[in-house]
Amino acid sequence: MLFIEYPKCTTCQKAKKWLEENGFDYECRNIKEENPTYEELGAWYEQSGLPLKRFFNTSGLLYKSMGLKDKLPAMSESEQLKLLATDGMLVKRPLVISDKAILTGFREKEWEEKLK
Repeated sequence: MLFIEYPKCTTCQKAKKWLEENGFDYECRNIKEENPTYEELGAWYEQSGLPLKRFFNTSGLLYKSMGLKDKLPAMSESEQLKLLATDGMLVKRPLVISDKAILTGFREKEWEEKLK
């Protein structure tokens, strides 16, 4: 399982604690140092079945300062994925990639259902 996080993010810290308490093995990746690539994001988006907007950190400062709420609807999926690949701070975190599910953000109930 790959756990993509921003170490200073309190939600990521809570999610990591949950994984440890529930006995999951995972590999950590700092999203600021190693942003997901266009190819990775495209594959995860396809596998997840989630709307692409769920991969954006809509509460982040960068998202807001770029005015993406108004710009995203006019952008193609490819353009949105390219944008996500430019900066880890645009990507919703934590991001979990496992053979069972691809999860964006930490919602304990959803993680419980999809990872156990």
